[in-house]
Order: sequence, then C-alpha cells, then structure tokens
Amino acid sequence: MTSEHVSVERRDSVLVVHLDDGKANALSSSMISAIGAALDQAEADDSIGAVVLHGREGKFCAGFDLSVMRGGDISAMANLVCDGGELVSRLYGSSIPVVAACTGHALAAGALLLLGCDVRIGADVDCKIGLNEVAIGMVLPDWAFNIAVERLSRRHLQLAVATARVTDARGAVDVGYLDEVAPVDAVLDVAVARATELAALNGRAYAGTVRALRGELLAEMGTQIASDRATGRVPTV
Repeated sequence: MTSEHVSVERRDSVLVVHLDDGKANALSSSMISAIGAALDQAEADDSIGAVVLHGREGKFCAGFDLSVMRGGDISAMANLVCDGGELVSRLYGSSIPVVAACTGHALAAGALLLLGCDVRIGADVDCKIGLNEVAIGMVLPDWAFNIAVERLSRRHLQLAVATARVTDARGAVDVGYLDEVAPVDAVLDVAVARATELAALNGRAYAGTVRALRGELLAEMGTQIASDRATGRVPTV
C-alpha cells in the first residue's frame, strides 16, 4: 500500500509506515487517510505484530496542513482537526503496538501524533517538539487536552500546554513526548527493534489490556471529536 506521501515497508513482524511529503510532513486529509489505511492493513494481518510511524529527514510532522488551517473555510478546518483527532485516538487505541520514529520537528498535531504512539524514539538532533498552539493563537480541542494530560509529565504540563513551551529531542524525553533518543542515523533501526520486541507480546493480551487501560479515555475523546465535528468547532481564540 502506498499513497502520494505515505509508503509502507515490511521488516519481518513490523510494518514501517514512512511519511514524506517532501516538505514539513503536514497532516493533510489524504495523509491522515493513508496512515489509517496502513493501520487497517497491519491490524488485519496476523503476521504483523507492531507498527512504526517514521518521518522524513529532519521532520516528523509539523502540524496540520496550513493551506487548510489558513484557508478561511471553517468547515474544512474543523473537519481536518477532527480527522486528526480520530487518527490520534486510533493510534492510542490500536490493537497492536505503535512506535514512533521521530526524525525531527514535531509541532502541534505532530506532537499529538507522538502522544498517540506507545513508544516514541527521537533522533538526537536540533529540533522543536511541542504543543505550540497558544503561541499561534489556538486553543487545543478537548480531545487533545485529554491525551496531553494523560501522557505528559505532570511537572511539565502547565508549561508545555498553557505556555506553548517547545523543546529539543532530549528535553522532550523529560516532558513526555519521547521515551528515548537515538543517533539520527539509527533512529529508525532503534524504533524497529523496539517494535519487534513489542510484536513478540501476546497479541490478544495486549489488545485486551489497551481496552481496559485506555478505553475510558478513548471513549471520552471519541465523544468530544464527534461533538466538534457536529458543531463545526474550530480551536481558535
């Protein structure tokens, strides 16, 4: 399965999903759909035990597609943000583990993608990672607040969300966006190694544990996303 900006690669029991739009890896509707299709493929194949979400050189994901977010079409903006929320929720609730290979910048929706992944490996490079919405005049949607509170360090939550503080890769480990850093030329291999370890888990036990551990939060996020889509809410001040 390939699309214009998303391609997949099998590495034994791991499906690697490569994101590369040649630019900032912005989340467009087509990229969101393609990532979802890759997850469909992985979850339907019993020989695949884990997924790696891999960015392009220097950029994991710089947020939602600015041509939509600044295009003036309120309905398109609301739908894109809701599509992104459904993707983050889908990652967090996946029946198989998802590992991020964060190759560089991960801002706004890109940081939210990291929060949706089970394990996050970051390239040890000069980059910006964080929820910068307040700095660009936006309020996070409710579903995004929920997963931020769930996954970010309590010590850093106020600075990371309310004051839009971004950090480099090493700082992102302390904040909670990443779990570890690796040399830039090894980040994908390390992510695949972690995913291979997770693929060896009992699949049924993993899926059942995710439902029990995250089900309440995922249900709340789903309700919030559905409400935003129904009302056309756009997260701006």
